[in-house]
Amino acid sequence: MTSTRSIIDLEAVLNLYRAYAEDLGVARDAQRSLLSAKRGMRPKLDDIEAEITYLLVRDNRPARIVEIGTFHGWSTSWLLRALADNGTGHLHSYDLVDHVLGTIPGDLSDDRWTFHHGDARTGGDLQPSTIDHLFIDAAHTARFARWYVADLLEKVNAGVPVSVHDVYHHRHSGRFGEGRVVLDWLVRRGNGHFTASATAAPSVFEEISAVKRSLGLDDVLHRAAPNPMIYFTTR
Repeated sequence: MTSTRSIIDLEAVLNLYRAYAEDLGVARDAQRSLLSAKRGMRPKLDDIEAEITYLLVRDNRPARIVEIGTFHGWSTSWLLRALADNGTGHLHSYDLVDHVLGTIPGDLSDDRWTFHHGDARTGGDLQPSTIDHLFIDAAHTARFARWYVADLLEKVNAGVPVSVHDVYHHRHSGRFGEGRVVLDWLVRRGNGHFTASATAAPSVFEEISAVKRSLGLDDVLHRAAPNPMIYFTTR
């Protein structure tokens, strides 16, 4: 199986679904139970985005994940679920609000999670060279994107998987805002990206959906169209 450390594309993602189908099914059941128990949790990732997030962590086995933007903890719980299933790794989460502290159960947080309450831009403890996986879903502004492009993406090591949410709500990213900044940076670096957005990449979305059906993983946990997240590995 092609390592997602070198590429994240449709073939790699489909291979991950097939390779981890059984574990993903168990993780989905656990996440369904968590969502039912935590009525205050308001998920932002849809199922495919959450599953790809889980699969990338399972495959790459990062020692240190940085998550910027937790809100109520849906993405946090998926990242922690993957680390728990790997049996190794630690998640550092940053947010201005601390809703997530009321939604993440102890068996997930255990000794594998540190929550940093405050602005990631001023914390001074991110240490980009130590990040093995970067997940960004916070302030969706050009100003914030310019910060993480310069202070994180330019400084992390090559081969680090990165996820950025809210880029493709439509067929094309807007002319302004976060999406445009990060996409322009990728172009300048000659770095491609992957999305399963139903609006920007409908054929990709359909192929993933078909494989999910074939694996019995197509029942809906949480639907939040249109899958606007992008994924790439740094170069």
